[in-house]
Amino acid sequence: MNNISMFLNQQYINTIHSLDKHDKTHGKGMKDCVSHALGEFQNNSVHFNPKVLERRKLENYKLICMEITSINSLRIPLYILIPNKKKKRKLPTVLALHGHGYGMKEAIGLNINGEQCKFIGIHNKFAARLVNKGVIVVVPGIIGFGDRRLDEDMNAEQPLENSCFEIGSQLLLMGKTLAGLRVQEIKRVLDYIQSFNMVDEEKIGSFGFSGGGLVAAFTSILDERIKATVLSGYLSTFKGSIMSRRHCLDNYIPGILEIGEMDELIALIAPRPLFIESGKDDKLFPMDQVEISMNKLLKIYKAFGAETELDAHYFTGGHEINGEESFSWLIQKLN
Repeated sequence: MNNISMFLNQQYINTIHSLDKHDKTHGKGMKDCVSHALGEFQNNSVHFNPKVLERRKLENYKLICMEITSINSLRIPLYILIPNKKKKRKLPTVLALHGHGYGMKEAIGLNINGEQCKFIGIHNKFAARLVNKGVIVVVPGIIGFGDRRLDEDMNAEQPLENSCFEIGSQLLLMGKTLAGLRVQEIKRVLDYIQSFNMVDEEKIGSFGFSGGGLVAAFTSILDERIKATVLSGYLSTFKGSIMSRRHCLDNYIPGILEIGEMDELIALIAPRPLFIESGKDDKLFPMDQVEISMNKLLKIYKAFGAETELDAHYFTGGHEINGEESFSWLIQKLN
């Protein structure tokens, strides 16, 4: 009899910590452990050296495409969506973090050539839908996808092909992770957008989907400049999702279970507002595991006296962005 699964299950049980890690005296220590697990990225780049690549005026918003220096020689592209009916006051801003696909263009509803199209896909044009609610939306191009793939992957027949394995596996050899690199780049984007006169730096939120949900979760854990967070198509347990099937290498962070299960880690966002959106038929992050994690999150939020800051929407659908309740929730929390 093959007892490998039994062995792995016992190892999992041996590493899981208890709920009391989340009392207010242990939270900072856990965050430090999370930061260490993601890997440290020293940055010698002081200046952003911004460069505007394109400006467009669309029906409901202005679209600016630009790039800045993130870490050392890395340049990260950004789409910045600004409502046409901009109010005189500073505006709330949402970081829209896309998942697997062809990158930040897909988050807006553009095709791979940057042209408007009818294709919706699993991202459901969420960035464009958010800007229509009167907030500034910043869509960073997450490394490994779309135009931020390795050169050898740019000519792949399928535009949905990514460079996650190649980048992530090499970083692991250096004691770093792809998740950590992505989080550090988003923190750098936060630094940059705080310099905008039109951005209310006290009203910055994040909306992350799938792999972008991972980035949104860990960035929100480590950076309290993010005041409200939506995780779509990401919450689960490591045991019931990441360990139960093949996932992208960006999900595998060495030693993360020695710090806590996914729900315990995400609970480090408490008492700041958190919304969970999940499709009832999502095969990557199954609903039964979402409910297990939500029960744990609720206990922890209650311990902080912040249960009203935690909400969820389970919709009829699969691994995709819905937005029927999450968009309005996020806007309300940032206004």
